[in-house]
Amino acid sequence: MTFTFPGGTSLSHLDVYEDAAPDGVCGGSPHMHLVSTEAYIVVEGRGALQAIDSAGFHETELRAGSVVWFTPGTIHRAVNRGGLKVVVLMSNAGLPEAGDAVMTFPSETLADPAAYDEAASIGDSYNRSARVARRRDLAVTGFEALRDAVIEGDPGPLEDFHAAAGALVLARAEYWGPLVREKPLAQAERSLALTRAVARGDLAHLGEAQVHQAIPSEGERAFGMCGRLRTYDVND
Repeated sequence: MTFTFPGGTSLSHLDVYEDAAPDGVCGGSPHMHLVSTEAYIVVEGRGALQAIDSAGFHETELRAGSVVWFTPGTIHRAVNRGGLKVVVLMSNAGLPEAGDAVMTFPSETLADPAAYDEAASIGDSYNRSARVARRRDLAVTGFEALRDAVIEGDPGPLEDFHAAAGALVLARAEYWGPLVREKPLAQAERSLALTRAVARGDLAHLGEAQVHQAIPSEGERAFGMCGRLRTYDVND
């Protein structure tokens, strides 16, 4: 199977959760990617992206037509203030599913891999929506502590979170390299090969042009960290 979607990215349609966390804010579970960059293209509704990054804590308004993206290490929380629906592009397709995401659970949960896995799991039973809400609420608790510390000028808790996140993914990170090589790196190398071909007058690849269409997942939307997801198969 050849991965052909531009940039080796993945594509999904996200309906951001509408129920409120204990702080009264509606939305998803705050989390961070260690390697991948994520982009939101807002197609409907309004909301915000709350983030903790190298500039501290800040909030970006989201409305139809907004395009925002955030690089590895950005702790982000999708906030729904009315019917927020987003097209999500994620670099390094397959990497988030391979563990390139850590939720902002409190430090005692982050320090125990078994406790983290239990808190992050939503299982496969009928009560998944309740488990999603519980893990979101736990992540919000940790997010609030990180946010407050950053606002107060104390970088310690954020540095501790980075260290804990790195420890959690350490064992699986060695398997991420092949995903990057097989998808975004392979596409970049293919593009370079085409530029060299055109430069020498070889246009054979133009005769291989094709239209591709992404196939949406069937059935109910899956439970994601930020909302209900409709994923798309963007492989040949």
